[in-house]
Amino acid sequence: MSSGIRSVELDHLIVPCRDRVAAAKQLAGLLGVPWSESGLGPFSPVYVNDGLTLDFDQTEEPFPIGHYAFRVSEDVFDAVLGRMRAAGITYRSTPQGPADMQVNAGYGGRIVYWSEPDGHYWEILTVSYARRPE
Repeated sequence: MSSGIRSVELDHLIVPCRDRVAAAKQLAGLLGVPWSESGLGPFSPVYVNDGLTLDFDQTEEPFPIGHYAFRVSEDVFDAVLGRMRAAGITYRSTPQGPADMQVNAGYGGRIVYWSEPDGHYWEILTVSYARRPE
């Protein structure tokens, strides 16, 4: 069964938001990845990597808050954190805690969370705590 799992890759996700252009631009800028004001359909896509696109979809309706985690290298972590600080974005060391402007180092790597602009839980981490080593 495990050999079939490795052939499945997540291609894209729809991310609900209030202002698709602002949300996509902010995330792409922080992550240092490309984005576009418009893509296929009513979306503003953020091209996270060669295999994953986040399609920001604007709505005035209530939407559930999502949690999106990005595993990055140490260098990328430093760059993203630097861009967050330069932009004045508050961050925290826990998913839902106060904006303590601290980096969590309790899982063998570094982790930071933020929720701008639409309340989603964005996360960058250098070591995955969700996976067990093979």
